[in-house]
Amino acid sequence: MLEAIGLEPQDEEVYDALVRRTQATVTEIVHDCHLPASAARRILQSLVELGLATRSTGRPVRYVAVSPDSSLEAILRERERQLDGVRTHIRALMDVYRASTRFAHPGELIEVVSGRDEVNHRWVQLQQDTRFQMRGFDRPPYADPQEHTESNPIELQLLKRGVKYRVIYDTSVLELPGWLEDVTAGIRHGEQARIAADLPMKLAISDDRLAIIPLLRAGDSVVAASYLIHASPLLDALCALFEAVWERSVPVRLTASGAEPSPDGGELSRDEERLLTLLASGATDKAAGRALGWSERTVQRHITKLMRRLGARTRFQVAMEATRRGWI
Repeated sequence: MLEAIGLEPQDEEVYDALVRRTQATVTEIVHDCHLPASAARRILQSLVELGLATRSTGRPVRYVAVSPDSSLEAILRERERQLDGVRTHIRALMDVYRASTRFAHPGELIEVVSGRDEVNHRWVQLQQDTRFQMRGFDRPPYADPQEHTESNPIELQLLKRGVKYRVIYDTSVLELPGWLEDVTAGIRHGEQARIAADLPMKLAISDDRLAIIPLLRAGDSVVAASYLIHASPLLDALCALFEAVWERSVPVRLTASGAEPSPDGGELSRDEERLLTLLASGATDKAAGRALGWSERTVQRHITKLMRRLGARTRFQVAMEATRRGWI
């Protein structure tokens, strides 16, 4: 159990025996752990050096266990400090590695992965190896009809671990039933989602080290191949493209379910916020209605109410006023 902080199994056995007794002589530890006296003495001394025990000055010498919560926490903090130093060094090494590999082996910077199983394996691996953030473009066509309505379990695991997920959805997903509920579930777990029109491709970027571009044409039933883009000027360009599209895309936001606007018009209801997000992303009345489960007439009725509430005469004025108030 304590190997992670540098204790060998035999060291941990001695430490456990010392904690049970709270204090002990070498002879008592030899008896409890069935060790030679020289080994017991050496391990006890190492526990003292680690701050897990203290050594008395009397005769016979007694070793006293330090309270585990404070002593073990101190070791953990030191290990974490050391690991942070290693991470910093890894980032420096990666900068050198990227600079070296960009031109030393240019043929290896773009990898073509073929076969559905291998593509899926590399997609899972790419996510699992992510340390800081995943970024991506999401758009049809989908090889799996359920792909857009099923949660990504790996994403949920990484979000719990502190990895960021930033996803830009193409406006064409608004035509898909269940999309709004799916993206709302992702946002509740920590995903940052935005909508933009005419995304050029499907794309996923893991940190700044690797990207995957599925090769999927309209009408294809499976993803048969993908490009893997390793650290290179091309990967830098894909990262820059994502950030540029992110800046001009429309955030998908959540309000508390059932929230009603205040009398002075200072808040949006849940339905109003979702509708404004869809309209700002370029959705037609038909697409907005499909995403919200409304008829086109219902969408138009809500838009009219928003126009009255904001004192706007056109949809453009609605968008301008909503932006001014920080609603979208």
